[in-house]
Amino acid sequence: MPGEPVIVVDDNPINVKLLEIVLGDEGYDVRAARDAEEALALLQTFRPRLIMMDVRLPGMDGLELTRRLKADAATRDIIIIAVTSCALHGDDQKALAAGCDDYVTKPISTVSLPGLVARHLAAGDLT
Repeated sequence: MPGEPVIVVDDNPINVKLLEIVLGDEGYDVRAARDAEEALALLQTFRPRLIMMDVRLPGMDGLELTRRLKADAATRDIIIIAVTSCALHGDDQKALAAGCDDYVTKPISTVSLPGLVARHLAAGDLT
C-alpha cells in the first residue's frame, strides 16, 4: 500500500520523528501535527486513510479529537489508532469508546507497527 496517506498527531517531536521514519520506510505518505488544532487544519488539505493519534495532547486531547472526527461524515471513515504512554487499566476501552479503531502503547514497537497499520488499511479496503 505504498503512498497511503497517514497523519501522526503527537506533541513529542521524538515520537513524531520515529513514526515518520517507520511509516515512511514502508512507503506511506506521512504528515504530522503537534496538536488537535493543527490536525484539523491539516485535514482541510490532506485526507489520510489512517491517523496515529496521541491520547494526551495540549489543548483538546486525542480522544476528543477522535470523537469529533468520527461524528463528522467527511472524516468518520478515517482509521484512528490511539497511541499513549499512560496505559492504565481501562484506557484501551476509553479509546475504543471514543471511536478509535485500535490502541497501542509507547514505547511503540517499530517491528510490529508496520504490520498493524497494513492490517488496518487492508481491512478498510474490504468495507
